[in-house]
Amino acid sequence: MKAGFTSAAVSNPQKIRLIAILASFLVGFTLMAGKFYVYWLTGSAAILSDALESIINVAASAFALMSIILAAKSPDPSHPYGHGKMEYLSAGFEGALVILAALGIFYQAVPRLLVPRVLAHLEAGLLLLLAISGVNLILGLGLVHTGRRTHSLALVADGKHLLTDVFTSVGVIAGLLLACWTGRYWLDGALAILVGLHILYIGVRLMQEASAGLMDASDPELLEEIAGILREHRKDLWIDVHRLRARRSGDWVFIDFHLVLPRDLPLEEGHREVKELERIFNAKYEGMADVLIHLDPCEPVECPICGFAPCLHRKEETKEQKLWRAETVTTEAPGK
Repeated sequence: MKAGFTSAAVSNPQKIRLIAILASFLVGFTLMAGKFYVYWLTGSAAILSDALESIINVAASAFALMSIILAAKSPDPSHPYGHGKMEYLSAGFEGALVILAALGIFYQAVPRLLVPRVLAHLEAGLLLLLAISGVNLILGLGLVHTGRRTHSLALVADGKHLLTDVFTSVGVIAGLLLACWTGRYWLDGALAILVGLHILYIGVRLMQEASAGLMDASDPELLEEIAGILREHRKDLWIDVHRLRARRSGDWVFIDFHLVLPRDLPLEEGHREVKELERIFNAKYEGMADVLIHLDPCEPVECPICGFAPCLHRKEETKEQKLWRAETVTTEAPGK
């Protein structure tokens, strides 16, 4: 079994997502309470900033839970393409919360940088914070792994958010140990500012990823995966593929492309080829593929790449069939 919340035998991605995000919410709430207790012990601005970020972790997990439930709903007349983009909204919301947490850290850290003070019960507090960070690390890695495996941006975003929390805590622990050893307690505020800058960067990245999903930005990995499926099942009858477009939306994969067939092929046979391709993609994506195929008749310019024989319309001998890769099947075909 790989690290994370699932094994290869589990086949219900929606159930996996729900279990993962519920775990994130419940564990996150417990860890948040632990961090505020550590702040109560030590009075550290850096630890308070860490605890404030944990509030956002819990709120973001709750929002991600809602988005995963909505994203799993089947398409309906009012949402014919499904509800999957709710996950991108969740990731964008979480990115905004991470940025808000960074601003809160700056607000708390600057006064401690200018007017340092001795911290109480530091050793006990740091041990507790170290244990909390270990739990967050395991949870964050599990969420990222599960999110990538089930194609859930909301889970990946929540896991990355938890990992930034781990970075925050580790930085706080290192800085406060240094402050304790040297007596330079202004490091409490200085370290909080540095960690806040890192968190700010992560928040901006999350918002960029969410924006890319909402704007249907190209997904090179998905396009190459689809091109590989077409290569694997390729027939000589399929002269060429072009203008491939694809995107994910929750559990669904939306695919559309142009398929070039012999110009004298009967309509019934062309329809049969379309249905076969639909079956291939639905087998690959467990019935969650929405496939739109536009049929094009072949043109003389395509004779050099055509492997179909015998052909009464051939103007030129076959030279070399095109290798279907993402960069070739996404372009416009010559003469189309």
